[in-house]
Amino acid sequence: MKSLVDSMPIITCAGKNTVGKVATEITSKGYCSTKNMYYFGLKLHAVAFRRKGTIPFPEMLILSAADENDSTVFKRECVGNLNNREIYADKIYSDIPFYKETKESQKLELFTPVKAIKGESPEITKREKAARDLFSTAVSKVRQPIESLFNWLNEKTNIQRAMKVRSTSGLLLHTMGKIAIALITLIFN
Repeated sequence: MKSLVDSMPIITCAGKNTVGKVATEITSKGYCSTKNMYYFGLKLHAVAFRRKGTIPFPEMLILSAADENDSTVFKRECVGNLNNREIYADKIYSDIPFYKETKESQKLELFTPVKAIKGESPEITKREKAARDLFSTAVSKVRQPIESLFNWLNEKTNIQRAMKVRSTSGLLLHTMGKIAIALITLIFN
């Protein structure tokens, strides 16, 4: 079994110097490196089954505040429920000591693009560059469908734009309602 892991922002207001005033008990300020933007809102984390030739099917969907680290949320909320599988994720999820333990106890194997190693000599970096680039490209190709899942979800429901929401219950209704609609569409189409 192969699972794909990633997150996407749900934006209640955007901008570097803006202060969010909606649902402040569950939202916070975060940064989305993919979109290169600061925003106030939530993050939608997904763990999805990889299906060749089509978008992945969500296994777990989790909401967190925008300032929470993706890896921390994944370790806290998801890892305990996953066994006997390969997981493909971003560089942010690479925590080698943690996953060495889970590899043995839960038979989880994590694949992420290779992160630069601090303090590594330039000679070793140059020598290993080709192998690391090939491995990172292979991992990125396997995990690319989760980006397609988020794109499909946003196209069908416009879930990322929660700027007209004015309360905590409104934000939760906006998010959960759109996820429900998308999952029903995914199941019956």
